[in-house]
Amino acid sequence: MRPEAWLGRTVEVLVEVPAGGRVKRRADGRADVVSPVGVPWNYGSVPGERSGDGDLLDALLLGPRREVGTRVTGRVVGVVDFQDAGLDDPKLVVGTPGPRTRLGIRLFFALYPWPKRLLHAVRGEHGVTRTRAIHWLA
Repeated sequence: MRPEAWLGRTVEVLVEVPAGGRVKRRADGRADVVSPVGVPWNYGSVPGERSGDGDLLDALLLGPRREVGTRVTGRVVGVVDFQDAGLDDPKLVVGTPGPRTRLGIRLFFALYPWPKRLLHAVRGEHGVTRTRAIHWLA
């Protein structure tokens, strides 16, 4: 499915990293990524939906900080068309954006590929890592 086809749909998000959190864990509980900076939004996945990298489809959940394991249903208002180590890895933006949300997401995903590239280099993984576009619901 094209990333922008998610716009306007209602999805359930399972929170994996609360807003301000710095550690993203794998399904087995091991740390996958440790960020030097807290994630600005709740970060999680859409249960039952897979992205091109085989992992659950990622989602940024806007709004107040939520605890790990919380499930929230919301509307997809944006999609970050992201490519990670050569694989499609879109991120849905779910919730009600504030006045600076779009700018914040654009800035975050302008910088985000750089540490991901470093992580892939350390792990010996290859392929392009970049933000291709960000699509917004009108």
